[in-house]
Amino acid sequence: MVKKRVRDPEVLEDAPPAQDEGSDSDTSMDVVDVEFEWFNFKPDIDFHGLKSLLRQLLDVDHQLFDLSALADLILSQPTVGSTVKVDGEETDAYAFLTILNMHEHRDKKVMQDLTQYVVEKAKTNPALAALGSVLANPAAQVGLLLTERLINCPSEISPPMYSMLIDELEAAVEDKEPYEFTHYLIISKTYHEIASTLDQEDAPKQKKNKAIKGAKETFFFHPEDEVLQRHALAAGSYEYTKDMGDGMADSKRAFQEMGIKPQGSMILIEASKFEGAVKAISDYLNPQQ
Repeated sequence: MVKKRVRDPEVLEDAPPAQDEGSDSDTSMDVVDVEFEWFNFKPDIDFHGLKSLLRQLLDVDHQLFDLSALADLILSQPTVGSTVKVDGEETDAYAFLTILNMHEHRDKKVMQDLTQYVVEKAKTNPALAALGSVLANPAAQVGLLLTERLINCPSEISPPMYSMLIDELEAAVEDKEPYEFTHYLIISKTYHEIASTLDQEDAPKQKKNKAIKGAKETFFFHPEDEVLQRHALAAGSYEYTKDMGDGMADSKRAFQEMGIKPQGSMILIEASKFEGAVKAISDYLNPQQ
């Protein structure tokens, strides 16, 4: 059973264990029994691991932000959000989830940069149009939700992180802390497949056309994002500012004939629908619970 340290350091709360995604489907494969543990953020332990995961989350556009300042801001609120680890609290996190009050931290340079980035990217996709209106509303209290995990980390660790966040936000609001939001904004990543630039001259025309046709379909790095979008006021993808071109996709091959091109993604959810969205994530990723 995994555990998460809650606001009272003397109290531990049980969280559902994450399941190995392939443990029951193929008995001939070796199964590694891993116990994930949930912890509060620890500034003296988590800085470098958190910074690395933020770099992965923001992909090539991480260069636009002061990740050290962003990591410090996250670590300054240790009782809201989680890290997920395997070998104890003193190790680097395999995953994290946190939330930042965009209004409360509006005077900080890194939040100003993030806000400007969000506003500009929202203009590039009509599906994100509502986001600009919400951020321009002085009455809106938007919680910027950031979460990332190592690529091979099972998606089943996600529902406990979201459920714990809801509990922690409720406790923080009871303690008169600035976590009473009107909206939640999740920054994430999607990708689409594109035709490889390698050996294109020798590729049959039929295969080329198939690859081009498949390029328009959007896929999710985080399966829970597909669920969250169903509850969203606005959701959509956008091109990275530091986009290095389609040729970069060959270094991120998903399949033999095709590369993948990552994109940024944003999901805006009204506070009244967030708890239902979190329950839907749990139902989707842990249907047997």
